[in-house]
Amino acid sequence: GILQHPDGTVLKQLQPPPRGPREQEFYNKVYDPDCCDSILLELRKYLPKYFGVWSPPTAPNDTYLKLEDVTRKFNKPCIMDVKIGQKSYDPYASVEKIQQQVSKYPLMEEIGFLVLGMRVYHVSSDSYETQNQHYGRSLTKETVKDGISKFFHSGYCLRKDVVAASIQKIEKILEWFEGQTQLNFYASSLLFVYEGSCQATAVRLSDVTLVEKRGVPKRVLSGGDVLECNNNIHVINSTENGKIEASVSKGLSKFYALHKKSCSKRHHSQLSLKVENLEQDNVWKSSTCIAQEHLNGNVLPQLEKVFYHMPAETKESANVEVRMIDFAHVFPSNTKDEGYIYGLKNLITVLQNILDN
Repeated sequence: GILQHPDGTVLKQLQPPPRGPREQEFYNKVYDPDCCDSILLELRKYLPKYFGVWSPPTAPNDTYLKLEDVTRKFNKPCIMDVKIGQKSYDPYASVEKIQQQVSKYPLMEEIGFLVLGMRVYHVSSDSYETQNQHYGRSLTKETVKDGISKFFHSGYCLRKDVVAASIQKIEKILEWFEGQTQLNFYASSLLFVYEGSCQATAVRLSDVTLVEKRGVPKRVLSGGDVLECNNNIHVINSTENGKIEASVSKGLSKFYALHKKSCSKRHHSQLSLKVENLEQDNVWKSSTCIAQEHLNGNVLPQLEKVFYHMPAETKESANVEVRMIDFAHVFPSNTKDEGYIYGLKNLITVLQNILDN
C-alpha cells in the first residue's frame, strides 16, 4: 500500500521489474529538471508531484517513489480510483495475462473505464462508506451511472458542484491527450479527491417569516420534517406560523468558495441574496440577501435559483482534485492514445448524465 512520510509526502513501493523501473523512468522523464518538452511540462499539471526515490535507513534495498499527497489539504477527503482505457493490459502482455485481465471486467473494452474503489464521507452520519474493486466490477452499462453517483453523494444530497468541477478537470486531461502522440497509457488511473466535510457557514432562515402575515401553505410542510433536498439545501419544518429553517449543507463550502459571512435577517418577508465576485482574490461571498422580491411562501424555487442555477464558472470553485496515477504500463508511441481518450470521453458522458439528471 501507500505509506505516509513524516514530511507529508506519500511513499509508493517500487514494483518488481519491469513495472517498477518503468514507472520510475516515467516520473524521471516527466520531472527531469532539464526537460524542455512542452507536452511533458504540460503533463505535470495532471500528476502528483514527484520528489525522487527514497529508501528507509533500516532497509536500503527497499525503494519507494516519493510523491505528493494529493489528499493532504483536505479535512475529510472523498477518494475514488478509476482505471481508464479500453485495455488494462499492455502491448507486451502474454496471452494468459490478457485473458486474465479481460475476464476481470469484460465491459472495460466497451465503456473504457473501471471503478477500482471509493471512500466517501457522509455528513449525515459522520462516517465513511468504502467500496472496493468488487463493487466496480459489479457495475453494468445500466448501473454504472448510479454506481459512480454514489461517490458524489454526501449522505444528504448529490454534490453537483463536485461533479461539474470533476468534468472540467477531466476535459483538461482529455485536451492534453488529444494533442500528444508520444505516450500510450495502459492500466493507469484517475484519482478523484474532494472535500466531504462541512466547513461552510450555514445559512439559517429560521427566524424569518417568508410570507407576510400568512403561513407557508400546509401542502408545502406536509409529509414529515424534511421537505426536499436539492444541491445541499435542506428545508425543514422549524416553527409554527409558517416559519421555516433552511440550512445549507456545509458541502457548499468549497463550491461557492464561501462566505465568512452568513446571511443576516431582513424585514419579515423580504430577503435578498447577492453574490459578488471579488476579483482581487476570486472569492465568492454572500452578503445580506435572497431574491429582491416577496417569496410568497414558495421558498424552494427561490433557493434553487440561488444555489442550483449558479453560473457555470462558479462551479470551478469546488475544491476538487483529479490526478493521473499508476504508470507501470506507459510506453512510447507515435499515435494518439485512442483507448485512453475513449475512456475519458465515456466517463465525461456518464458524469454529465449524473449532472443533468
